[in-house]
Amino acid sequence: MNGEGSYMAPEVVVVGKQYTAPNQVDLTIVRKMMSISRGNFGVTDTNGNIMFKVKGKVMSLRTRRVLLDAAGTPIVSFQKKIMSMHSTWKVYRGDSNDSKDLLFTVRKSSLFQFKTQLDVFLASNTSKDNRDFKIKGSWFEKSCTIYAGNSSTVIAQMHKKHSFSSFVLGKDKFAVTVYPHVDYAFITALVVILEEINEEGKNNGGGGSNFGGASGGGGGGGGGCGGGAS
Repeated sequence: MNGEGSYMAPEVVVVGKQYTAPNQVDLTIVRKMMSISRGNFGVTDTNGNIMFKVKGKVMSLRTRRVLLDAAGTPIVSFQKKIMSMHSTWKVYRGDSNDSKDLLFTVRKSSLFQFKTQLDVFLASNTSKDNRDFKIKGSWFEKSCTIYAGNSSTVIAQMHKKHSFSSFVLGKDKFAVTVYPHVDYAFITALVVILEEINEEGKNNGGGGSNFGGASGGGGGGGGGCGGGAS
């Protein structure tokens, strides 16, 4: 994938070192739009092997998702913060929602956005004066790029795949490139949260559809990866 910025990604371990590789990791993330429970995703490698699954919690008072490995073991869970002005999600180790298991927090960088931009804060960053990672959308390429901190260092990239078969089968597909020594479980969680925030923006009429769709109603919350001019 092409994108802006430097490609010498540092080692990034958030969920676990076992989810890093010395080489680039290419993943396909598929959202099952017609499933009974919203928020179900499948994640495969280039050979079609299942890497992760994401399950939505049915009948939960909070919007909650769990990232599972291929064997069905919970790796992380992410939960939307109630009454948050900036679409904030908290991510915990395993199937926990205990503050001691908090790994990181993701939130929109501003309340009103024409281009999607999210800030990521590790649990150790209690002041939240400076973000640890940022996610930026690109309208022209219908893609998103994940950077280390406030730098131009790219750690992962994603773009949405458009195909007739995906439309017929009711699935959204995302191609994700994770750079060497970067935690791909962490990146998978970020992409899923990004898509949840995008869907929320669409459902609330907040301007823009997923990944570069036409800009919608007034003012709202930034539709997809850059749903409009900055």
